Amino acid sequence: MSLPRILQNLRVPVIAAPMFIAGNPKLVIEQCKAGIVGSFPALNARPKEALEGWLTEIESALASQANAAPYAVNQIVHKSNDRLEHDVEVCIKHKVPITITSLRAPNDVVAKIHAYGGIVLHDVISVRHAEKALEAGVDGLILVCAGAGGHAGTLSPFALIGEVRRFFDGPIVLSGAISSGAAILAAQAAGADLAYIGTRFLATPEASVPDRYKEELLRAAAADIVYTDLFSGVHGNYLKHSVIAAGFDPLNLPKSDPSKMNFGTTGGAGKKVWRDIWSAGQGVGQIDAIAPVAQVVDRLAAEYLAARQRLQIN
Repeated sequence: MSLPRILQNLRVPVIAAPMFIAGNPKLVIEQCKAGIVGSFPALNARPKEALEGWLTEIESALASQANAAPYAVNQIVHKSNDRLEHDVEVCIKHKVPITITSLRAPNDVVAKIHAYGGIVLHDVISVRHAEKALEAGVDGLILVCAGAGGHAGTLSPFALIGEVRRFFDGPIVLSGAISSGAAILAAQAAGADLAYIGTRFLATPEASVPDRYKEELLRAAAADIVYTDLFSGVHGNYLKHSVIAAGFDPLNLPKSDPSKMNFGTTGGAGKKVWRDIWSAGQGVGQIDAIAPVAQVVDRLAAEYLAARQRLQIN
């Protein structure tokens, strides 16, 4: 099965992962201008009325860019997201080309996106989740494997992609510690069509995170990543030093209370995930500089080409 037209002809086969707090119109615009799919979580636009302006800003900036890649918006379809209906309707109005859904099979979303010609890619961490997403009619799967930043699974990418490819020949995007052009090629060699890269784009001027967060990324290595479900109710990867700074012992973290998961407009006081507890994937140790998005993509493209040449792939 070939890729949907909208995912073809990217400069590098990459979708920039939507990142809470960090994602914003400027980041997305620069990613798309550089030739990869840019994305952001709808929930980043706060208050919810700001989403309309964000989409207009992105569309206006990309309209004059002949070779710009498409953009994507991430929708959290978990029941606690009390903005979902509003955000989906705004995205339908703007005919957002790619919707990335997360945290529950998007049964109520897919038909609405397909009605105007958009496509839906869904985050999964297991075969069961993949099967449920396909039953809902999604166009492609994003396999969020061990080592990915933010919410992530525990399966090796080689294990999950191998099992999913037994029953699905459609678009697969692979996530999990991908920080280089060589890793992008490895993802394709394993059976993926595209790579999903998030953490690398945190260390850019365009990302909406504090400078101290970006500086911490330069000091961190894979051993500094903590995997826990404490902070959001869903297992994810975070920078150890931000966990310590928030007053927790990374070696003795309590279990979460899933009933307190909240992906909507409300929030409690004190330390908050994403804002104070900083996400990062295990590929963080390969980040050696804070550089503009354009330079990051230039480097990924050069590394990807070099890897192909090294393996004598035409």
